[in-house]
Amino acid sequence: MEERRHTSLHYEMELQEIKNSLIYLGALTEKAIQLAMKSLTQRNTDLANQVIRDDDEIDKMDTEIEERCIKILALRQPAAIDLRFITTAIKITGHLERIGDMAVNIAEKAIQLNEEPQLKPYIDLPRMSGLVEEMIKNALDAMIKGDLQTAEKVRETEEAVDNLNEQIFRELLTFMMEDSKNIHRSLLVMHVSKNLERIADHAKGIADMVTYMVTGENVRHRPQN
Repeated sequence: MEERRHTSLHYEMELQEIKNSLIYLGALTEKAIQLAMKSLTQRNTDLANQVIRDDDEIDKMDTEIEERCIKILALRQPAAIDLRFITTAIKITGHLERIGDMAVNIAEKAIQLNEEPQLKPYIDLPRMSGLVEEMIKNALDAMIKGDLQTAEKVRETEEAVDNLNEQIFRELLTFMMEDSKNIHRSLLVMHVSKNLERIADHAKGIADMVTYMVTGENVRHRPQN
């Protein structure tokens, strides 16, 4: 009986370690987004280079979490909610790794933009960034707490991000039509906006996986209202 209890406690610790690692990985990706956007708005190329360097740690964490999950699947053979959590964790870490890649993409565009005169004041891009960071935080909170309401809030926020992306796209088209000299910089800013929109997609993907983890329902391809 004592050995069974010890094994059970060790198993619970393994699951908790995966949750803690996902939280840490989420914090790394949020920091990457913040620094990438700060490098753009403050025209600080050193920060952009830091984002690019730090991506190695995100990639390493992604691999470590996935390997830990696979080991538990092989040795523990979890069932029901635990099985869904482990399979969900593997997919979530993949989403977070891709978010890190998007932050690197933003940093790379910031480096190019910082070498030229600023096209326009950055107003909507920081708003988008704030929303996607909130989506990531809420998605991970939903996972830790098994909170379906918070997961749904993430999906609702995605619409606001999409609207801002469309607004920025239309504004930049106007800049390009007014003066061909604006085209290169406008396209770079569009890339930044598009990467933020893709980060929102990944945050929504995490929220969808949380719903699957809690209910067993796959909502990834559910029709939008």
